[in-house]
Amino acid sequence: MKTLIYWGYNTAWKLLRALPERTAYRSGNAIADYIYKKNGSSVKRLRSNYHRFHPELDQSQLEDLVLRGMRSYMRYWVDTFRFPGWSKERILGTVTIENESYLREPMSQGTGVIVALPHAGNWDHAGAYFCATGAPLVTVAEHLEPEKLFRKFLAYREAMGMEVLDFNSRVIATLAQRARAGRLIALVADRDLSQSGINVDFAGFPSRMPAGPALLSIQTGTPLITAYVQYSPNGIHIIFEPIIEIPASGSSVEKAQAMTQVMADRFALNIANKTEDWHMLQRIWIDGDFKERA
Repeated sequence: MKTLIYWGYNTAWKLLRALPERTAYRSGNAIADYIYKKNGSSVKRLRSNYHRFHPELDQSQLEDLVLRGMRSYMRYWVDTFRFPGWSKERILGTVTIENESYLREPMSQGTGVIVALPHAGNWDHAGAYFCATGAPLVTVAEHLEPEKLFRKFLAYREAMGMEVLDFNSRVIATLAQRARAGRLIALVADRDLSQSGINVDFAGFPSRMPAGPALLSIQTGTPLITAYVQYSPNGIHIIFEPIIEIPASGSSVEKAQAMTQVMADRFALNIANKTEDWHMLQRIWIDGDFKERA
């Protein structure tokens, strides 16, 4: 099975990169439409997740949102498979940014910055942009199976200029070193993979998010900011938000709890505004399954 998964990804990588651009993206939409119509567990989960943000939608409106979400998700994969052929000029020319000063000002003074963001838009595109502008970017990758697939994605991101750390028990110590060295630390942080994250209220429901971004900021004094990456007609649009201040009092756990809640609130607001670009096809809330509407 692992071999089949690898060859499936590898074949798609080669095929979608070889096709003419318009054909590749049309193919991505066709695949998204097919997956949506099959209404498998991933589509049901996406529908459930989107419904939590938009309970006001009727059935037809919700289905339209889910279909757009699947197309956005497949756009991410087509981008990923074709990205190695993009020029530096195209990478730089397809990104627009709000409030970039929240990132650039600390870094201009030699200070590292931690950026927490959800699974939205194309975060690899955002990472490639900052690498292309000379920002020393470090991130963490979930260890995928099979190993060959993980190594392929690792090489893909490293070719963009990123330093990619394997998600393991030593990663926080390594990230602390990189933060103190003035690196840009980018962490996708809307889903806890450790099963020991921080409980938060997320869009009005109990969820759990990783403690890493807040604890790293508390441990090193490195500014923690948030970002949301969404698609635009020609590329991506990145919204940066201000530094999440470290509380003046309380234990490290209490401080991390407060900071992570701010992070969750910001994620929720941005996701509500551009829901179709949030590619969360997994369970994220901890209060049981939300009643399906389809």
